[in-house]
Amino acid sequence: MAAFAMYRLPYAETYTKITQTDGEPMEIFSYSRLACQVGFCIAPFSISDDCPILVIRPDLIEEKRVPSSPSDVSVKESVGSHGSKVGSLYSETFARFHEVLKQGDFRKLVLARCAEEEIAADTSLEDLFFSTCQLYPRTFVALVSAPKSGIWLAATPEILLKGSGCEWQTMALAGTMKLEGAQLDFDTPKDCGIKAEITWSTKNIQEQHYVATYIKDCLLQFADDICEEGPTTVRAGNLVHLRSDFRFRLAPDANIGNLIEALHPTPAVCGLPKHEACKFIIDNENMQRRYYSGFMGPLNVADSTHLYVSLRCMQITGSRCRLYAGGGLLKDSIEEQEWNETEAKLETMRRCIAIKKM
Repeated sequence: MAAFAMYRLPYAETYTKITQTDGEPMEIFSYSRLACQVGFCIAPFSISDDCPILVIRPDLIEEKRVPSSPSDVSVKESVGSHGSKVGSLYSETFARFHEVLKQGDFRKLVLARCAEEEIAADTSLEDLFFSTCQLYPRTFVALVSAPKSGIWLAATPEILLKGSGCEWQTMALAGTMKLEGAQLDFDTPKDCGIKAEITWSTKNIQEQHYVATYIKDCLLQFADDICEEGPTTVRAGNLVHLRSDFRFRLAPDANIGNLIEALHPTPAVCGLPKHEACKFIIDNENMQRRYYSGFMGPLNVADSTHLYVSLRCMQITGSRCRLYAGGGLLKDSIEEQEWNETEAKLETMRRCIAIKKM
């Protein structure tokens, strides 16, 4: 089967499909090599022999309108209740992460978990992609299939790097709250006049500040004319986050691949200090993240790049899928609250697979 990627940019009415008609995607083990690549890129949380960066060559590029009603598929608006009791494995891992935070070894660590779900046997990958586009118009939606990575579906709000030429942008996205009641009328950028009702905790504000500071420090090494805006409250699905936007000009001698390496993984998916946090996560998390919390998107396609952090995503294998979610831990984090945040994030993908034939 040919490797391909289908993606829809936020608020767009069209989607793009990139297909590599022969051979397998290029495997890359160095971020610096991304600067000269063209195609759809999917990168893991941490590069390894099993999980290299893959670039799907754009032998065929198709752009079409997103169907308003995806091929006779109806999306259920209510998925149902998934128990809120903290899992024992998560509890054990939380304790391990929390202990080193309390000791001051790290300022922040991101703890991820996964959940297994069934997909209806007669559900096609295109149905899932179009249903996800319909559910989440504000996010970057992508469906990626390659022999090495397997099949991944994502609906992510977080830009890693976007732009062309010298004009680029990125963001710091952290802090999470679930919208309830009248807050469900909130939209971005419309706001609907209720923004004042969304109040952020000190923990969420501090977490976002860590990420924003890290992003700016990275940009200072590669960019000029850096403009920071925010933080502001933005919506993704039935969740809201705190976001700071950065627009900048890439320095003439800067390598875009080296900038990607400096940014990824950001504290929003890893922790601080970065390299030590990444190693701790790989050694102590109770699963392999693979391409979850990596990044994906078109790279130098039509002279522009749109790379997004692979959040709110799942890996699909036959009639089963593995959903991923994570949350940022600080030394004052509370286990049950962090578990409930991951449950709210998992709900994003659970809604995508809760589809039925008309």
